[in-house]
Amino acid sequence: MAELKVVRWKRFGHDRLYVNLPDGTTVGWADCKTGAITILVDGYRAEVLATLEGRLPGVDDARSPEPVQSSERVRLPPLTPADDLAATLPGASLEPRLAESDPGLLQRAVAWLLRRPVDGDSWRKGIAGERRVGSELSRLERQGWRVLHSIPLPRDVDVDHLLIGSGGVFSINTKHYPEKSVWVGDDVVKVNRGRPEPHVRKSRSEAARVQRVLERCCDFPVPVVPVLVFVGVADLKVAATQLKVRVYREREVSALAPLSGVFTADQVEEIYRVARHRQAWVAA
Repeated sequence: MAELKVVRWKRFGHDRLYVNLPDGTTVGWADCKTGAITILVDGYRAEVLATLEGRLPGVDDARSPEPVQSSERVRLPPLTPADDLAATLPGASLEPRLAESDPGLLQRAVAWLLRRPVDGDSWRKGIAGERRVGSELSRLERQGWRVLHSIPLPRDVDVDHLLIGSGGVFSINTKHYPEKSVWVGDDVVKVNRGRPEPHVRKSRSEAARVQRVLERCCDFPVPVVPVLVFVGVADLKVAATQLKVRVYREREVSALAPLSGVFTADQVEEIYRVARHRQAWVAA
């Protein structure tokens, strides 16, 4: 049996204990205030309950909280401006990290003269890439698509972009590699023939995570397709065997526009209603 790890999470007025697999996948969680336990993966029900036993602060250890069935639909509270992600801009989640690491104008100028990288360059590049992809995705809104950016997930990660429409739901991960050559395989990406990066595998995992969140709150299946979008690359090659993740340059995301037939108009609005609610993602 895999060893489970308990992580305490406090945010937006919540106090929860998350039970995770070694790879970080959440299989259950408990509300420290009420003692209610939510099982996300039925196969780990006994292990989650055993792991949480005696760990809930302020809850009588002799009382065994009734677990919430994983198939039970989650009801979100009324949407407030503070919880509405609809107005979040592309790259917003990276801006605080850039502010923390930005060395200032003088140091940047010296580094530019010496042709040396400076702290914050990677965050700055990431923000620029997400903004470019966000601009391309905004063009799809004219054709009825809904777009969200920088959706916050637990453990300081986020979904770069989420595209929702009658043609499906797409979890989009942006990678900015100016003037680089990129090769995309079944699980990894290589930039300029460098070390393998697990971008493909992580994109699949992210899409599965998004699907779990949406299906907990919607009363119908919500398949989510992972997408990798590369910004500014000089060359992009995709292995013929890589079929599970859609791969585009930023200008090619318009290929998603004509897709249709997956969801009805009412289902699109329901998915968007859930996805824009910050509270839907706190147990992602």
